[in-house]
Amino acid sequence: MFKSARVLLRPFRREDMARQWEFENDPELWFWDGHTPAPAKLESLLAHYDENKNSENEVSFAIEIDKLYVGHCGLHSFDQTNQTCELSVEIGDKGYWGKGYGREIVNLLLQYAFNHRHVNRVWLETHSENERAMRCYRACGFVEEGRLRQHLWLDGRYVDRVIMGILREDYLQ
Repeated sequence: MFKSARVLLRPFRREDMARQWEFENDPELWFWDGHTPAPAKLESLLAHYDENKNSENEVSFAIEIDKLYVGHCGLHSFDQTNQTCELSVEIGDKGYWGKGYGREIVNLLLQYAFNHRHVNRVWLETHSENERAMRCYRACGFVEEGRLRQHLWLDGRYVDRVIMGILREDYLQ
Protein backbone atom coordinates (compact mmCIF):
# COMPACT_ATOMS: atom_id res chain seq x y z
CA MET A 1 0.00 0.00 0.00
CA PHE A 2 1.13 3.51 -0.75
CA LYS A 3 -0.21 6.61 0.93
CA SER A 4 -0.06 10.37 0.53
CA ALA A 5 -1.72 13.04 2.63
CA ARG A 6 -5.19 12.30 1.18
CA VAL A 7 -4.91 9.18 -0.97
CA LEU A 8 -4.41 5.49 -0.25
CA LEU A 9 -3.41 3.09 -3.04
CA ARG A 10 -4.31 -0.39 -1.83
CA PRO A 11 -5.07 -3.83 -3.21
CA PHE A 12 -8.48 -4.36 -4.75
CA ARG A 13 -11.25 -5.95 -2.72
CA ARG A 14 -14.03 -7.96 -4.28
CA GLU A 15 -16.57 -5.49 -2.85
CA ASP A 16 -14.92 -2.69 -4.89
CA MET A 17 -16.31 -4.25 -8.04
CA ALA A 18 -19.90 -3.10 -7.40
CA ARG A 19 -18.75 0.51 -7.37
CA GLN A 20 -16.39 -0.07 -10.31
CA TRP A 21 -19.36 -1.46 -12.23
CA GLU A 22 -21.06 1.95 -11.83
CA PHE A 23 -17.97 3.66 -13.23
CA GLU A 24 -17.67 1.18 -16.11
CA ASN A 25 -21.21 2.07 -17.21
CA ASP A 26 -20.80 5.86 -17.15
CA PRO A 27 -20.65 7.21 -20.74
CA GLU A 28 -18.72 10.29 -19.62
CA LEU A 29 -15.95 8.10 -18.26
CA TRP A 30 -15.88 6.19 -21.55
CA PHE A 31 -15.22 9.49 -23.31
CA TRP A 32 -12.43 10.63 -20.99
CA ASP A 33 -10.78 7.21 -21.16
CA GLY A 34 -10.95 7.26 -24.95
CA HIS A 35 -13.11 4.15 -25.21
CA THR A 36 -16.11 3.28 -27.31
CA PRO A 37 -19.22 3.07 -25.12
CA ALA A 38 -20.07 -0.52 -24.20
CA PRO A 39 -22.09 -1.62 -21.18
CA ALA A 40 -20.31 -3.78 -18.60
CA LYS A 41 -21.84 -6.60 -16.62
CA LEU A 42 -21.18 -6.86 -12.90
CA GLU A 43 -20.73 -10.61 -13.29
CA SER A 44 -17.94 -10.00 -15.81
CA LEU A 45 -16.12 -7.62 -13.46
CA LEU A 46 -16.42 -10.09 -10.59
CA ALA A 47 -15.13 -12.92 -12.79
CA HIS A 48 -12.21 -10.75 -13.93
CA TYR A 49 -11.40 -9.93 -10.30
CA ASP A 50 -11.59 -13.61 -9.29
CA GLU A 51 -9.39 -14.80 -12.17
CA ASN A 52 -6.75 -12.07 -12.39
CA LYS A 53 -4.15 -11.20 -9.83
CA ASN A 54 -1.20 -8.85 -10.23
CA SER A 55 1.42 -10.33 -12.51
CA GLU A 56 5.00 -9.45 -13.23
CA ASN A 57 3.72 -7.33 -16.10
CA GLU A 58 1.02 -5.40 -14.22
CA VAL A 59 0.51 -3.82 -10.82
CA SER A 60 -2.99 -2.51 -10.12
CA PHE A 61 -4.23 -0.51 -7.16
CA ALA A 62 -7.61 0.54 -5.83
CA ILE A 63 -7.77 4.28 -5.13
CA GLU A 64 -9.23 5.08 -1.72
CA ILE A 65 -10.04 8.61 -0.59
CA ASP A 66 -12.00 9.41 2.57
CA LYS A 67 -12.19 5.62 3.15
CA LEU A 68 -14.17 5.28 -0.09
CA TYR A 69 -13.23 3.38 -3.26
CA VAL A 70 -13.15 6.05 -5.99
CA GLY A 71 -11.29 4.38 -8.86
CA HIS A 72 -8.24 2.44 -9.90
CA CYS A 73 -4.72 3.00 -11.18
CA GLY A 74 -1.64 1.04 -11.99
CA LEU A 75 1.51 0.34 -13.91
CA HIS A 76 1.33 -1.99 -16.90
CA SER A 77 3.36 -3.36 -19.80
CA PHE A 78 6.61 -3.65 -17.86
CA ASP A 79 9.53 -4.04 -20.23
CA GLN A 80 12.44 -5.44 -18.20
CA THR A 81 14.97 -5.08 -21.02
CA ASN A 82 14.29 -1.39 -21.60
CA GLN A 83 13.13 -0.62 -18.04
CA THR A 84 9.85 1.02 -19.05
CA CYS A 85 6.21 0.73 -18.04
CA GLU A 86 2.86 2.33 -18.80
CA LEU A 87 0.86 4.31 -16.21
CA SER A 88 -2.94 4.53 -16.01
CA VAL A 89 -5.35 6.32 -13.68
CA GLU A 90 -9.13 6.41 -13.51
CA ILE A 91 -10.92 8.38 -10.82
CA GLY A 92 -14.46 7.19 -11.43
CA ASP A 93 -16.18 9.20 -8.71
CA LYS A 94 -16.73 12.65 -10.24
CA GLY A 95 -16.95 14.23 -6.79
CA TYR A 96 -13.17 13.82 -6.61
CA TRP A 97 -12.36 15.39 -9.98
CA GLY A 98 -10.50 18.70 -10.20
CA LYS A 99 -9.26 18.67 -6.60
CA GLY A 100 -5.62 17.63 -7.07
CA TYR A 101 -6.10 13.96 -6.22
CA GLY A 102 -4.83 12.91 -9.64
CA ARG A 103 -1.46 14.52 -8.96
CA GLU A 104 -1.13 12.71 -5.66
CA ILE A 105 -2.02 9.40 -7.32
CA VAL A 106 0.41 9.90 -10.21
CA ASN A 107 3.20 10.89 -7.83
CA LEU A 108 2.61 7.77 -5.72
CA LEU A 109 2.75 5.61 -8.87
CA LEU A 110 5.95 7.33 -10.01
CA GLN A 111 7.52 6.79 -6.60
CA TYR A 112 6.67 3.09 -6.86
CA ALA A 113 7.91 2.81 -10.46
CA PHE A 114 11.23 4.57 -9.99
CA ASN A 115 12.08 3.58 -6.41
CA HIS A 116 10.68 0.06 -6.17
CA ARG A 117 10.50 -1.30 -9.73
CA HIS A 118 13.65 0.50 -10.90
CA VAL A 119 12.25 1.59 -14.25
CA ASN A 120 13.94 4.27 -16.34
CA ARG A 121 10.89 5.60 -18.20
CA VAL A 122 7.16 5.72 -17.45
CA TRP A 123 4.80 6.52 -20.30
CA LEU A 124 1.08 6.87 -20.85
CA GLU A 125 -1.53 7.48 -23.50
CA THR A 126 -4.41 9.94 -23.36
CA HIS A 127 -6.27 11.93 -26.00
CA SER A 128 -6.09 15.54 -27.08
CA GLU A 129 -9.51 16.42 -25.62
CA ASN A 130 -8.48 15.35 -22.10
CA GLU A 131 -6.80 18.62 -21.12
CA ARG A 132 -7.45 18.09 -17.39
CA ALA A 133 -5.45 14.84 -17.47
CA MET A 134 -2.64 16.36 -19.53
CA ARG A 135 -2.35 19.28 -17.07
CA CYS A 136 -2.07 16.76 -14.24
CA TYR A 137 0.59 14.72 -16.04
CA ARG A 138 2.61 17.81 -16.97
CA ALA A 139 2.48 19.01 -13.35
CA CYS A 140 3.97 15.64 -12.36
CA GLY A 141 6.85 15.99 -14.84
CA PHE A 142 5.53 14.22 -17.94
CA VAL A 143 6.26 15.70 -21.36
CA GLU A 144 4.46 15.10 -24.63
CA GLU A 145 6.58 12.70 -26.66
CA GLY A 146 4.32 12.08 -29.61
CA ARG A 147 0.91 12.41 -31.14
CA LEU A 148 -1.04 10.10 -33.40
CA ARG A 149 -3.20 12.47 -35.38
CA GLN A 150 -6.93 11.76 -35.61
CA HIS A 151 -6.33 8.33 -34.11
CA LEU A 152 -9.51 7.99 -32.03
CA TRP A 153 -13.17 8.44 -32.94
CA LEU A 154 -14.77 10.06 -29.87
CA ASP A 155 -18.10 11.75 -29.49
CA GLY A 156 -18.66 12.09 -33.25
CA ARG A 157 -15.22 13.34 -34.27
CA TYR A 158 -11.61 12.25 -34.63
CA VAL A 159 -9.15 13.30 -31.91
CA ASP A 160 -5.41 12.80 -31.48
CA ARG A 161 -3.90 10.15 -29.23
CA VAL A 162 -1.20 11.79 -27.12
CA ILE A 163 1.83 9.88 -25.81
CA MET A 164 3.52 11.34 -22.73
CA GLY A 165 6.52 10.16 -20.73
CA ILE A 166 8.83 10.89 -17.84
CA LEU A 167 12.39 9.66 -17.33
CA ARG A 168 13.97 8.65 -14.04
CA GLU A 169 16.45 11.55 -14.31
CA ASP A 170 13.57 14.03 -14.73
CA TYR A 171 11.76 12.53 -11.75
CA LEU A 172 14.84 12.76 -9.51
CA GLN A 173 15.31 16.50 -10.22
